[in-house]
Amino acid sequence: MVVTVMVLLPVVFLLWQAGHAGWGTIWPLIFRTLTWTLLLNTIELGVIVTVCSAVVGVGSAWLIERTNLPLRRFWRAVVVLPLAIPDFVIGYTWLSLTPAVHGLFGASLVMTLGLYPLIYLPVAAALRRVDTSLYEVARSLGLGRFRALLGAVLPQIRAALLGGCLMVLLGLLAEYGAFEILRFQTFTTEIFTEFNLGINPAAASALSLVLVVLSLLVIGTEMMLTRSVAMRAGRPAGGVRRYRLGWGAVPSLLFMAVLVGLGVGVPVSTLVYWLTQPSDLVGVAPIPLLGAAGYTLLYSFLAAVLATVAAFPVAYLAARHPGRLSRLLERLGYLVQGLPGLVIALSLVFFAVRLAYPLYQSPTLLVIAYAVMFFPMALISLRASLVQLPRRFFDTARSLGCSPMSALLRVTIPLAAPGIAASVALVFLSAVTELTATLLLVPTGVQTLATAFWAYQSQVSYATASRYASLIVVIAVVPGVFLSRWLDPSRSSARGTVVRGLIRSVTRGGRL
Repeated sequence: MVVTVMVLLPVVFLLWQAGHAGWGTIWPLIFRTLTWTLLLNTIELGVIVTVCSAVVGVGSAWLIERTNLPLRRFWRAVVVLPLAIPDFVIGYTWLSLTPAVHGLFGASLVMTLGLYPLIYLPVAAALRRVDTSLYEVARSLGLGRFRALLGAVLPQIRAALLGGCLMVLLGLLAEYGAFEILRFQTFTTEIFTEFNLGINPAAASALSLVLVVLSLLVIGTEMMLTRSVAMRAGRPAGGVRRYRLGWGAVPSLLFMAVLVGLGVGVPVSTLVYWLTQPSDLVGVAPIPLLGAAGYTLLYSFLAAVLATVAAFPVAYLAARHPGRLSRLLERLGYLVQGLPGLVIALSLVFFAVRLAYPLYQSPTLLVIAYAVMFFPMALISLRASLVQLPRRFFDTARSLGCSPMSALLRVTIPLAAPGIAASVALVFLSAVTELTATLLLVPTGVQTLATAFWAYQSQVSYATASRYASLIVVIAVVPGVFLSRWLDPSRSSARGTVVRGLIRSVTRGGRL
């Protein structure tokens, strides 16, 4: 509960701002014409990107995990690489390639290509555990492949699909850099303008409260839709059966090639092109590349560790002691995912100045901001890992005389170590690519790769900006590859060996 309260400090800040400005001032700002325009833009973009990401994520997951798709390991590795490319870098590469990519079309294209892995990853994991006998029965009763998938497979992966859609929607609500580059007006871009330029802080608070309400609606809807879904651990009897594509192999390969080409090929090739161009640095002081990389690595790693440590008790409560309170605490932890990084940064500055002034303008405050922003990422990874651990291991340790804390430290945490590592990798990847909070909280005289890229991109120095963007991608690829390798089912035998070794260590000699 303490962790959840800390994570919700940005919401407390917004309520204080609204109360300070006066609700009589806030209400007219909420219901003005601009708010309705931004709401319409957000709804249109949310529907388009979520539907497209769901189709792309589920389709690619089915082809990779349940068919005899040629080059399956290659596709499994590259299909998640858009997670390693920041959305603002994808937007920058597309816009520098053709100015036609802007507005609603450009935002929909860029965000779909950047966010579909958030649906692919949980759906791919779920597809490895589904009961294929239902699909085979549906096919034997005369249903076609598509109708059998909808009727027999989709209900079994609904929880994973809805969880991925939740993260896509919340990510859309909080995105700033890509929309600013593509000139598409959303709540986040307007909030950044109002807050950063000091035009109307009350209006920025009002718009931020609308984002909070939208996030609550999204989370509440996801909770209602998944209430009746039971999560089951384990693997399907007889192993994973793969279905022959037959004549569908060619269009399936074409689909995967187009998806990877647009999501990875275009950004990477555009960056390579700009890297080969001469420096276009004019009137802007050079920023040391290695220094910016060092600060990025340090701050991101510390934030990844902090977010994982903070999320573990919430994830453990939700996985081991499910109930209304634990479910509520878990869902409230997701709320900050829908808030712009600027709002989170301003809230931490507000509390630091009043309660802990030494933190103001310090690297510690930036690390805390990263941990709060990406707390939901850590929570999702840890909960997924803890849910899949059979409780009998913990019970066996308790029956052999271990205290609850000792059993947790010596059995549960070692078994959940891969999930903990995945949490650290995911938060690290997200922190490396974060922009808006970094622009506000980065200490004086310090530049990260994201802020350096933004400084040069704002000056239309694409060749110089590409050097920092490329290094961001190179750094982010490392945790991205780790996540894809951990999700590779061919490595399950090695993990099984580790589990069996831990079980033997528990039972050997009747003691740990």
